[in-house]
Amino acid sequence: MNSYKIMTDSNADLTADLIDELGVEVISTEYTIDGETFLNYPDHHEYDIHDFYQKLKAGAPSSTALINIDRYMQFMENILSAGDDLLYICFSSGLSGSYGCAVTAAQELAEKYPERKLLVVDSLAASGGEGLLVCNAVMQQRAGLSIEQLAKWVEDNRNHLCHWFTVDDLDHLKRGGRVSAAAAFFGGMLGIKPVLHVDDEGHLIPMAKVRGRRASLDALVAEMEKTVTEPENQLVYVCHADCEADCDYVIEQIRAKMQVKEIRKGYIGPVIGSHSGPGTLALFFVGSHK
Repeated sequence: MNSYKIMTDSNADLTADLIDELGVEVISTEYTIDGETFLNYPDHHEYDIHDFYQKLKAGAPSSTALINIDRYMQFMENILSAGDDLLYICFSSGLSGSYGCAVTAAQELAEKYPERKLLVVDSLAASGGEGLLVCNAVMQQRAGLSIEQLAKWVEDNRNHLCHWFTVDDLDHLKRGGRVSAAAAFFGGMLGIKPVLHVDDEGHLIPMAKVRGRRASLDALVAEMEKTVTEPENQLVYVCHADCEADCDYVIEQIRAKMQVKEIRKGYIGPVIGSHSGPGTLALFFVGSHK
């Protein structure tokens, strides 16, 4: 049986150490800040992640771009030409057009490498939600699932991957059309913090409004308590946009309220962070439903 590689993109916000542990292939996404364009490498060696968020705080404009077909083809072909089949677990189609580009690239490469298997699966997930789905997929691969079986497993399990977010500054969501200008203005005045999640179609959806930062962090943990399944057997992932103390607080609350096998933390990368802003805190776990 041919071996196969698992591939994802850096929007999964996996740490460099975790990528090494998993042995997955990661294609970097692209962002532009203050007129300069960079690739979002997991170790952030092109642009320091703390400096990125400091620039955002200072008002520097930031934008993102999808991975185009040519970049996908070049990256995928390097793996296929080495003799490996490939399963790509892709950033949510509900948030980006990259999935469509990846499917097109795979179709073109299938003609060139008819002896290889190249499957693209929409994660319907983002940031550490996509990353945690990849982590769990690797465990299934190591348990012996074939590439076709694993693609089916990802499709069957992606909507049990729960994403709960809060942001510290509504202005970034306003720019992305997630909240109105009036809501951002009055929310800022009143200290209102939104609680958001990613739905079954992979879209980012506002779910609640709470007053105060600490209340918004507690709300994430409360949502986890409602739907988490078998936490004692889970890896839970907590990601932050340059607010590590808040990240540590959420981890402490999880440990105080639930018996969780393992908790990892990491940064929300510059692509997701361009849209959610500094101070974003996100919690990812497996639950009964999204």
